Amino acid sequence: MHRAAFGGAIPSASHFGAGRGFVLEAIMTFFLVIAVFATAVDPRGAFKSIAGFAIGLTITMDVFLGGPLTGAAMNPARAFGPELIGNFRAQGWIYYLGPALGAVVAAVGYDRLYLRPLAPSVVGTPESGVAEPRPGDAAES
Repeated sequence: MHRAAFGGAIPSASHFGAGRGFVLEAIMTFFLVIAVFATAVDPRGAFKSIAGFAIGLTITMDVFLGGPLTGAAMNPARAFGPELIGNFRAQGWIYYLGPALGAVVAAVGYDRLYLRPLAPSVVGTPESGVAEPRPGDAAES
């Protein structure tokens, strides 16, 4: 049975190597995780009401770009089922390490750039000289 004929199988373009597939899966997962963090996770985000639309649009764009090349799994669970059932394990590492790397880079980057508090809130007026953080504010590390 041909790979593409098997339901849910991860297609891969013959001219697209394993290294390129790894990088593409990492990039697609990076964009997906950034979209999730920016819309659904960040409490300061302005787009909570359209989080599902933004995340769905990101997945759609990832599938349009990466679908014909790597199958655009973006999730190890998405790749594991067809690999297990169809016994396609030749380059499965692409679908485990690529999304893991992309997700970690996106999560750490978003946390460092956006989720940390900018500065502790000041108690009192600037003229008083008291610049102690309020109880409950996160301290800068």
